[in-house]
Amino acid sequence: MDNIVEITDFEKLLKENNRFFFLKHSITCPVSSKAYDEFQSFLKENPEEKGYYLVVQEARELSNYIADKFMITHQSPQAFLFKDGKPVWNESHWRITKQQLKLI
Repeated sequence: MDNIVEITDFEKLLKENNRFFFLKHSITCPVSSKAYDEFQSFLKENPEEKGYYLVVQEARELSNYIADKFMITHQSPQAFLFKDGKPVWNESHWRITKQQLKLI
């Protein structure tokens, strides 16, 4: 799972991947820590899935860019599934679980 910090790197993901998961993660929030663990566990058990994340405290500009570009209110933690360059699903907080990610 790669940490994405720059807008240009995120835009490259959108262009080069038909499908991928993305997580906005806060390193100071225990709820986000749990969501991060669930996200990692899901990716480990599903190696065919691509997953990326950003740390909100380190990539605030990118976090805001995603919220603005797709008109989705920022939350942290917040998970997305992107297909063909657009978010087709997003969820936040305690609803980010390995089980939930498997259902998508």
